[in-house]
Amino acid sequence: MKFLVTGGCGFIGSHLVEKLIEEGNYVEVIDDLSTGSLDNVSSFLNNSNFSLVIDTILNYPILEELVKKADFVFHLAAVVGVKRVLENPIDSIVINVEGTHNILKACAKFNKRVLLTSTSEIYGKNKNVPFSEDADIVIGTTTKKRWGYACAKALDEFLALGYFEKKGLPVIIVRLFNTVGPRQSDRYGMVLPRFVKQALTNSPITVFGSGNQTRCFVHVKDVVDALIKLIKKEEAYGEVLNLGSDKEITIRELAEMVKKISGSNSQIIYVNPKDLYNEGFEDMERRAPDISKVKKLIGFTPKYTLEDIIREVMEYYRNRL
Repeated sequence: MKFLVTGGCGFIGSHLVEKLIEEGNYVEVIDDLSTGSLDNVSSFLNNSNFSLVIDTILNYPILEELVKKADFVFHLAAVVGVKRVLENPIDSIVINVEGTHNILKACAKFNKRVLLTSTSEIYGKNKNVPFSEDADIVIGTTTKKRWGYACAKALDEFLALGYFEKKGLPVIIVRLFNTVGPRQSDRYGMVLPRFVKQALTNSPITVFGSGNQTRCFVHVKDVVDALIKLIKKEEAYGEVLNLGSDKEITIRELAEMVKKISGSNSQIIYVNPKDLYNEGFEDMERRAPDISKVKKLIGFTPKYTLEDIIREVMEYYRNRL
């Protein structure tokens, strides 16, 4: 098959591209390299089954031509990371909403199937954990810029479901929960690569707030395998699906685990995130998915433990450092 992957030079996108090429497919990528990197795709830049267009998904004429040539579209391109969302509140809304609309419009025009990656941020401040796909969206005030990203991704989902219902567009929506692994950057506030890099350099491991907030971490390879399986399931089209691990861990426990596995001399310190991110920051105490729906559909169970993931991320950063 011929796939189009938007954001294919990013962390998750590059792993998806790699897997699709390994399976013998042709993959075309569009990426503006704002958060993605050519380093992530360096191993297959010269592969005859890979091509790259460096451009934005806001460029509709280019996007339309790429969609027209593809058999299937994976839409991963987005403004991501708390740090970048807070620093670029306009981009995080315009690119995420207008860019997604461009994708959906082009896919509908040529009747191309598409998978849209959404986010666990959708659930916002909802306290009914674990989150099921039909749980309420509880968004904070507009004066907290973080919620602009969640609202933009919610609009993406509304658009996608509208195209499915009104135009018959075959679309799958996948809400990703804290996907981690090699190639993930620490530049945009991602917690695991930040902890690992701090531990390997014996710098203080900085935990935001009390450290009692919980998250569930899943290996990017588990996510990529699931995305590829989902597109082959007719029952997945028109559906919203959580995808992640259902094993919760506090951020404090994560910091302690990273320190122990690395053998680091780093001190674990607790900082007020508002000192780093300004008043636009707000955090959620718990974020855990109900994955029963995706488990029933494709038999999804994460293969990698959190210890496995930490060791792989450490090996990646050791090589880079």
